[in-house]
Amino acid sequence: MKVIPAIDIIGGKTVRLEQGRYDRELDYEVTPVEAARKWESMGAELIHVVDLDGARQGRSVNLPVVKEIVGAVDIPVEVGGGFRKEIDIKDALDHGVWRVVIGSKAFEEIDFARDCLESFHERVILSVDAKGFKPHIHGWEEGLDLDLFDMLKRFVSFGAREIIYTDIQKDGMLSGPSTGQLEKILDAVGVKIVAAGGVKTLEHIVELKKLESRGLSGVIVGRALYEGIIDLREAIDAGKADNPVS
Repeated sequence: MKVIPAIDIIGGKTVRLEQGRYDRELDYEVTPVEAARKWESMGAELIHVVDLDGARQGRSVNLPVVKEIVGAVDIPVEVGGGFRKEIDIKDALDHGVWRVVIGSKAFEEIDFARDCLESFHERVILSVDAKGFKPHIHGWEEGLDLDLFDMLKRFVSFGAREIIYTDIQKDGMLSGPSTGQLEKILDAVGVKIVAAGGVKTLEHIVELKKLESRGLSGVIVGRALYEGIIDLREAIDAGKADNPVS
């Protein structure tokens, strides 16, 4: 199970939002590029970048910063936030981004999700941001009256083989992962899931590692790393351990 450090960006700065709320922003002194280099030096195999300005505005805003990150590290970088046109996805990929994360537009226009998977295959990954099992879009500010499991199954029918699931209520709160919800999603959907939201301790990594056999392929960690609560090297080792113990 991969442990994936996150870099969330607003106005070119490294930040975290509590429960996805833009009025509850936590700023960090480290720049996005400095953070990327640090996580790479500590063993990260992949960096997850979120353009929070882009997510809110519906267009890529911080792509110049993302390009700097790509040029500063030798590991893959995936980025999400505001990608709602195939031409913008292609532009990011052409500039070295390994994978683009598609969220809001996939829920607003289901054909867009299908078309992206057909065009870019594993170079895109669909992302589900939800409060409980209710999907949210546009920077998590708008809830949708859609059946989450039905949407996930449709994504799988289009060829999705891995999906990111973020529990908004947990994200940035250091309150522990939503293990029960993840179990239901893993059992219902039958594809690999990358989980995000709530991880605070090494024990949480160990807890999630137990779901690897059911399809949990990775966990995205943010605030706990920036505040020094979790050591990334130790978290990566726990994610790779054959028999993790708390």
